[in-house]
Amino acid sequence: MGLALAARLLRTGHRVTIAGRSAARLATAHQELIAPDGAAAGRLATVQVDVGVEEQVAALAGAPYDHVVVTAVDAVGAYAPLPAFTVEAARTVLTTKILGPWLVAKHLGTALPAGGSLVFTSGAAAYRPGPGASMIATANGALESLARSLALELAPVRVNVVSPGWVDTPIWDTLAGDAKDERFAAMAARLPTGRVGTPDDIAQAMVALMDNGFITGTVLHVDGGHRLV
Repeated sequence: MGLALAARLLRTGHRVTIAGRSAARLATAHQELIAPDGAAAGRLATVQVDVGVEEQVAALAGAPYDHVVVTAVDAVGAYAPLPAFTVEAARTVLTTKILGPWLVAKHLGTALPAGGSLVFTSGAAAYRPGPGASMIATANGALESLARSLALELAPVRVNVVSPGWVDTPIWDTLAGDAKDERFAAMAARLPTGRVGTPDDIAQAMVALMDNGFITGTVLHVDGGHRLV
C-alpha cells in the first residue's frame, strides 16, 4: 500500500521519501517506482529506519515534510491462536502498530507545517476480528483512538486513519499460501463491492485525506463494506 501511494504521488509531481527496515526492499521499491519515468528519480529518496526505534525515527526529523503516512505492520506474526501467541509476538505487533506511529507523531508530527497531516493505517480487524487476531484487532482499535487524541494535540496539523479491509498485497502469499485465490473469492462474494481491494484503492484514500484540509480525527474505511457483512 505504501508503494502504491508513493507511485501515485510521484505521478502527480510530488517529492517522496519512502522508509523501511530492509535496505534490499527499499532498493527494489526505488527501482520499481522510477521505472515508469526515470525523471522521478530526482524526486524520490529512500531511508532505512525501524519505526519502533526512537533514535531512528528522530533522525528523520531534520528533513521538511508536508505529510507523513505510516503503513508499517508485522502481519506475518500478527495472527496466531491465543495459546500459541507469544508475548514477544504481541509486543512486536503493538510496537509496530501503536508505538511506531506514536514516535512518528512525536518527532515528525510536531514539525509539520499548518495544513500538513499524519495518516495512519489501521484495519478492518478492529471491527470484524476473527480467531487468532486478538493483537491486531487491539492494535488497530487503539491506533484509531491515538489518532483522535493526536488530532487535538497536534492541531492545526491534521491526523487521520485509513482502515483497509482485505487488500491484495504480497503478504497474503504468506498468510494464505495456495489458498489465497479461494479465500479472496469467498470474501469477494460476501462484500457489497463484489471484490477485494487493491493497493491503489488504499493509496487513493490516503491522498484524499492528505488533500482535504477540513478532515481530522477521522477514520476513513476503505473496506468494500466489510464492516456491514
